[in-house]
Amino acid sequence: MSMDNLLDLQLDSWTLKVRPPLYGSERNPVIFLIHGWTGDERSMWVFAPRLPENALLIAPRAPYVSNHAKLGGYSWVEQRASQFSELSAFDPALVSFDSLIAELARQYPEANFANFGQMGFSQGAAFSFAYALRHSVRVNRLAALAGFLPAGAEERLTALAHIPVFIAHGTKDETVPVAMAHEARDVLASASVSVQYCESATGHKLGANCATLLAGFFKH
Repeated sequence: MSMDNLLDLQLDSWTLKVRPPLYGSERNPVIFLIHGWTGDERSMWVFAPRLPENALLIAPRAPYVSNHAKLGGYSWVEQRASQFSELSAFDPALVSFDSLIAELARQYPEANFANFGQMGFSQGAAFSFAYALRHSVRVNRLAALAGFLPAGAEERLTALAHIPVFIAHGTKDETVPVAMAHEARDVLASASVSVQYCESATGHKLGANCATLLAGFFKH
């Protein structure tokens, strides 16, 4: 997807890229595109062609600078002490993200911010799980791409029982091992969460077969 079609937006301390709905409806759905560690608001648009054309797509830049010496970029946790952050590490960003949603609802009154979709990649998938666990009534669909369920989530999983979850992972992923996707799938299923699972023989990215299923997941 061409970046020329996207709008740049600055709301308080947040930097975002936005794709307005390509056609209108009474209440446009909203989908947040949540990048991974060292990414930014430009990272997730490769997935946009798979998403509904009537949706308002919003990609925020995470609020913290990553501590990666070479890649730079941004992070959803302030201090990434380990590769796989626990649930509580996301809490400061969750509070700020909640304020962002309130501002966006004022900016786009025609869109449905009361009940929206989330699509997160890698650390962004963990952040999406964390937000849904804290604010489950606001999330109607969650896609976790090459990501993980943060430790500490296990006791709260019943909150996700009404939210369809799509998990996609590469069997050759050396950044987030596919075993973590298997664990997330099984733990969520045991908590009566509806999980659609897809894997492909790829590394830390979305395989073509899973991209097709992702499109169908957000059309419902």
